Amino acid sequence: MTEPGPRYRYGPWRGGPDPLAPPPDLRAALEEIGRDVMEGSSPAAALRELLRRGAAGARGLDELTRRLWRRRDQLRRRHRLDGTLQEARRLLDRALDRERAALAGDDGEDARFRELRLDALPPDTGRAVNDLADYDWRSGEARDDYAEIQRMLGQQVMEQRFQGMRDALRRSGPGEANRIRRMLADLNDLLTAHARGDADTPRRFERFLRKHGEFFPEKPRDVEELVDLLAARAAAAQRLANSLTPEQREELATLTQQAFGDPRLAGELGRLDALLRQLRPDHDWTGQAHFRGRQPLGLAEATAALAELGELDALVDQLGQAYPGASLEDVDREALARHLGPEAVADLRRLAELDRELRERGLVERAPDGELRLTPRALRRLGENALRDVVDRLRTRRGDRAADRAGAAGEPTGASRPWEFGDSEPWDPVRTVGNAVLRRAATGGGPLLTVDDVEVVETEQRSRAAVALCVDTSWSMVQDGRWVPMKRTALALHHLVRTRYRSDALRLITFGRRASVVDIGELTSLEGVWEQGTNLHHALLLAGRHLRRHPQALPVVLVVTDGEPTAHLEADAEPVFAYPPLPETLAVTLREVDHLARLGARVTVFMLGEDPRLAAFVDLLARRAGGRVVAPTVDGLGAAVVADYLRHRRPPR
Repeated sequence: MTEPGPRYRYGPWRGGPDPLAPPPDLRAALEEIGRDVMEGSSPAAALRELLRRGAAGARGLDELTRRLWRRRDQLRRRHRLDGTLQEARRLLDRALDRERAALAGDDGEDARFRELRLDALPPDTGRAVNDLADYDWRSGEARDDYAEIQRMLGQQVMEQRFQGMRDALRRSGPGEANRIRRMLADLNDLLTAHARGDADTPRRFERFLRKHGEFFPEKPRDVEELVDLLAARAAAAQRLANSLTPEQREELATLTQQAFGDPRLAGELGRLDALLRQLRPDHDWTGQAHFRGRQPLGLAEATAALAELGELDALVDQLGQAYPGASLEDVDREALARHLGPEAVADLRRLAELDRELRERGLVERAPDGELRLTPRALRRLGENALRDVVDRLRTRRGDRAADRAGAAGEPTGASRPWEFGDSEPWDPVRTVGNAVLRRAATGGGPLLTVDDVEVVETEQRSRAAVALCVDTSWSMVQDGRWVPMKRTALALHHLVRTRYRSDALRLITFGRRASVVDIGELTSLEGVWEQGTNLHHALLLAGRHLRRHPQALPVVLVVTDGEPTAHLEADAEPVFAYPPLPETLAVTLREVDHLARLGARVTVFMLGEDPRLAAFVDLLARRAGGRVVAPTVDGLGAAVVADYLRHRRPPR
C-alpha cells in the first residue's frame, strides 16, 4: 500500500511583507522626482510629493489620509456624546414615576411631604440625583432604579478612565466602590512617588500590580507604560468634557459625585487627572470634537470615540510628514491597521521601502546644510532618460551618423551594428560569432557564418571641443512653459558629453538679469524667479572665457533663449535692465559676438517663440558670428540642440 504523500494547505500570506511583491520601480520614481525638481520643487519637496501621490503600486499618503478623514467624519456624523445623561434622566424619571405611584395610595402626611420634595427637585438631572442621595424610597422598584443610576455612573466613569475595567466591574460584588477607591488611592500614591522621582518607585509598581492587577489586563511593564495607558484615556475624557455644552458639562460633573454612591471616588479621580496631566503635558487636554449624529454614547463609549478621533488625528499628522525630522517609520502601523486595515499598512510599507531604496541606492542624499538633494548618480539617470527621449525624436538609425563613420581611424564607442556594404570598420568578433550561433540554433544548421551575422564596431572621429551651453532663465521661460524642456535639454546634452564625448569641456551658463556658471545639479534644481532681464551679454562673456581656457579645442557656443537682450553689464559689473532694449545693450552684446567669431566659435541660437524683434536680432547675431539660427518647438528643443552639437562635432571633410 502506497503511503500518502504530504498534504498542503494554501492561504493568504501572513508572515509580513509580501515576498512576491515586485521591488520598487526606482527608475519611474526618479523620473517623477526629476520632473518635479525641474519644475522648481526642491528634491525634498519632490520626494514628499511622490510619496503623497503614491508610487510602486501603492496608494499615496494623500489617499491614506483621505480615508482617515472619512473615518473621522463617519464617527462624528453617527454619534452624540450625551448618552450617559440621557440614560440617567430615563432611569430617574422611571424611579420618580414609580415612587409617586407608591405614594399615591398612602393618605398620610409623610406621603404628601415626600411628594412635595419630589415636586421640588431641580430640573437638572445631576442636581436632582444628588438631592435624592439621602431619600428613603418607599417603592422598592424606584430604589432599584436609583441604585442603577449610581451603579451605571460608577461603571461609566471607571470604564471611561480604565480601558480594561469592564470585566473587573462585571465580576465585582457589593464592596466594589470601596475596592475601586482603594485602588485609586494606591494608584495616586504610586504616581505621586513617580513624579517626585523616588528611587523605590519600581518596587511600589510591582506591589501595586500584585494587589490591583485585575484592573489592568494590558499588563504594563513599568510605571511609564502605565502612565501612557492612563493618560491617553484621561486626555480623551477631558476632551469629551470640553465637547459638551457648559450645561451638560456641569450636569455630568454633578452626576459623577454619585458614582457607586460614593462621592469620594470623584475626588480620587480628580487627583489622578491632575497627576496624569503633570506627567504627560504633551497630550491634548484642551481639544474638543463636535458630534452631530443621533446615536447616543455613554461615557465609556464616548471617551473611546474621542480617543479614536485623537488616534486618527495623530495618524493624519504622521502621514502629513510636515514636522522636522519626519519619517515614514514614525507612522503607528498598528493604529493604521486598526482603522484602515492591513492593505493600508502594505501601502505604507511599500512607500517606506521606496523612500529607503532611493536613499540607500545613492539617488538622494542629505547635503552638509541639511537639505535633501539629488546625487550625481541620480542626475546621470535623469540625463540618460532625457537623452533617450532626444534620440527617439532624432529617429536616426544606430550608427548612421556621419560623425561616427570614420572607419578604422576612429575610436571604438563600445557599440556595434550590422555590417553594410561599404563599411570599413573592424568586425566585432564576439557579437558576430554570437549571431551565428543563435542563427544556427534557431534554424537547426546552415553555414557557419553568413554576411547577415557580421557586426562591425562603431567608431567615431573624436576632436576635442569646448562647448558653452547658454540657457535663458528669465521669467518668460517659466511663464511660457519652456522651463522644464530647457532643463531636460541641458540634462541630455550633459549626459551625452559625459558618456560619449568625455574629452569635451562642457560649460553650463544661465542668464537672467545676470549670468552664472552652474553645474548640472544646480541647473536641474534651479527655481524660477520673477526677475526681468535677459543678459545675453554677460552669458557670452562667460562663454568666451571658457573657450579661451581651451585654445586647442573646437569652440562651440549654443544659446537657448526666448527674448531679445534687455540687460547688460556695466564697467562696474552691475547689470542694467531696460525694455525696449537700450542701444548700448545691443551694442555690447554684438561686440561679444564679434569676440567669439574671432575665436572661431561656431554659434547656434535656438530661438523659442515667435517674437519678431527677437527674430531680427538673432538673424543679425548669426550673420555676425557666421553661425545659424534654429527655431524648434518646445518639445523638439532637446533634439535640436543635441543634433546641432553632433553637427559641430562632425570632422571636416
